[in-house]
Amino acid sequence: MNERRAELIYGQVLQRMDMTRETGDEELQELIRMTLEEASEKEYLPLNEKIELSRELFHAFRKLDILQELLEDPKITEIMVNGTDHIFYEKGGRLFRSERKFMSEKRLVDVIQQIVGEANRYVSEASPIVDARLKDGSRVNVVMKPVAVNGPILTIRTFPEEPLTMKKLIDCGSMTEEAAQFIRKLVIAKYNIFVSGGTGAGKTTFLNPMSDFIPKDERIITIEDNAEMQIRGVENLVKLEARGANPEGEGAVTIRDLIRSALRMRPDRIIVGEVRGDETVDMISSAMLNGHSGSMSTGHANNPTDMLHRLETMMLMGIDLPLAAVQRQIASALDIIIHLGRLRDKSRKVLQITEIEKYESGKIHTRTLYEFREEGMEHGKIKGRLMKVAELSNQEKLMAAGYKEA
Repeated sequence: MNERRAELIYGQVLQRMDMTRETGDEELQELIRMTLEEASEKEYLPLNEKIELSRELFHAFRKLDILQELLEDPKITEIMVNGTDHIFYEKGGRLFRSERKFMSEKRLVDVIQQIVGEANRYVSEASPIVDARLKDGSRVNVVMKPVAVNGPILTIRTFPEEPLTMKKLIDCGSMTEEAAQFIRKLVIAKYNIFVSGGTGAGKTTFLNPMSDFIPKDERIITIEDNAEMQIRGVENLVKLEARGANPEGEGAVTIRDLIRSALRMRPDRIIVGEVRGDETVDMISSAMLNGHSGSMSTGHANNPTDMLHRLETMMLMGIDLPLAAVQRQIASALDIIIHLGRLRDKSRKVLQITEIEKYESGKIHTRTLYEFREEGMEHGKIKGRLMKVAELSNQEKLMAAGYKEA
């Protein structure tokens, strides 16, 4: 479609609108129809182009412009906008380039401001980086000029309308029924669990089906930078969301602030979407070690051992203790690390379930309980299985919950 024509008609519709009052959807559609009729009198417009232009213009005024079509495709999991005319999306684990382009950089900026404004966030050249979310929970990251050299950058990670369940993970081969039942017992028995993995491994997504195992009579508090988790069936649920500073540099509410506040709300469990810094101190020392067993969180790491090292580093950022003392706290607080990965065929799988055994001889000792083992390739897909390789050694919580064995 001719972007210049669309931009011209967009401007003509804008001129027809009464800016002193709000224009309803039906009125807007009528204005678009009239403008397109006038345009077709001057220059022939095929019917299919009229229909497409009408839809595109409505999305430009009411929704997220050319991105709306991508957002409405349930198979698209990520949308990447690199300036006005380089738009990519991930579908079925593969990257594609869209043929669509924004009418102008101003229109792209308008869409970005619409998104961050609805999420009560702020972005400008003075504060050019922001995280936000759409109304459906999709995660948004924005980077503006002058930091983004090739124009405004917008990245949207979408979430499926139908919540992900353990059954779906089993059916698609991400894990086994045996491992899922093992995780169910761990959650019910209130083991403290970290989910680790690289970018795009599905850490936050995995928290959702795992949280389905939480008994429905518990009081749960979730804490996130951007509220994405979908805890289902729990009535006594409190959802807290961090907030950045305003343009004057005031009013910030951090993850650490929220964890400290949550501890005074009589939680049975605290679930933190992701730990990235000194808030790890409060999550480990205050939440997991002080009577809030069954807490969960996620973190970026390449493997469970790397996750432990990152936790050590992040705790040292927020507390003045020797490394050995920090390692003892982590070993006492944390029970299980579930590591997720994205394989070379773009599939996401549970790669490892690791038990934190103890601190001894200057290091944290771990035991691998489940491990994904490749068995070859079939039709371009990696074949393999999450195998049980060892028994859980710390079974006290399981026994207390009424289980005889893992």
